[in-house]
Amino acid sequence: MKSILKLVTLSIAAIFTFGCAQNYYNIPKETYEKKVRVLGVAPIFIDPESDIRHPEKEALVSIVKESNRKNEKELVALLKDTGTYFSVGLLPDDADRIFSTIFSRRERREDAGVIYNKYFFKGPELKDLMARNKLDALMVVAVSGLTAKDKVYSGNLLSYLESHYNYLTMTAQILDADGNTLWEYPNFRQRTLSFSPFFPLQYPDFDEAKANENDRVDVKFKTIAGIGRGVGKTVKSSVQDNGRVSTVYSAAFDDMVLLLKPEFDWFGLKKEERPAPVTASVQTRPAPAAVHQPTAPQTAPSASAPPLASQPAAEPVIQAPTVREETL
Repeated sequence: MKSILKLVTLSIAAIFTFGCAQNYYNIPKETYEKKVRVLGVAPIFIDPESDIRHPEKEALVSIVKESNRKNEKELVALLKDTGTYFSVGLLPDDADRIFSTIFSRRERREDAGVIYNKYFFKGPELKDLMARNKLDALMVVAVSGLTAKDKVYSGNLLSYLESHYNYLTMTAQILDADGNTLWEYPNFRQRTLSFSPFFPLQYPDFDEAKANENDRVDVKFKTIAGIGRGVGKTVKSSVQDNGRVSTVYSAAFDDMVLLLKPEFDWFGLKKEERPAPVTASVQTRPAPAAVHQPTAPQTAPSASAPPLASQPAAEPVIQAPTVREETL
């Protein structure tokens, strides 16, 4: 029994030690928390010149712009709720105007198996924007298009189609006035690297292939109406009273903010609400009264309690798709 309790205690200690020690920033976590007290969030922008292949691209871009405006306040509220910053605010400027002013170039990257668009910004323009808004750092969030090979399963999971699919992705960076990237998403400092597409623009039409007794499954673009309904599905906000947020935005925001919290919230308390750790101290018991013997009086020596332990690059070539059948 003692060995089991010891094992449980060691496991809990390991979780605290390794979980809390994780640093997702590109600089020491303590340095970041001291350096960035006022964080600005640029309006979320969509990059229309990225790899968006939808035949009704203009209508798609319009839908995403509108969705960005509706949901970006949720990201600001989530960042405030972390307790990391003295102030978090959404810049009042137009997203397209900010993007056109500070944007320098875009690179299609594949790092550690993750495909994403990396954005670079103009130094002087970025510094001027931050100075005008009196910011320590600026968070820039971009929605852009990508095409990559993937395996998509049918609704009954019995078949899948491995092909190239076009989809939207959401990336983010926190920059200082000198253009240094202090933090980024996708984040490559995670122990288990994960980065999901923001919104798929294509799907394999298994039903049509089955209805026509065809072994070939076509990859089709979702309709504009379908995309609008997809990004329009909402859930209750976890940080805004009576607020609602798109399910696809909520999933992306939660992934980001999880990597921006100062430490893991093990007990459901915010950092400022947690009790300060108890420092090691020595307590001394009072000396017992003198014990009188018939011969000569003697006094029992005082005993001291032991110290308390402190508590704890090129565009991919779209190949002919292949369909495979799997039997569960």
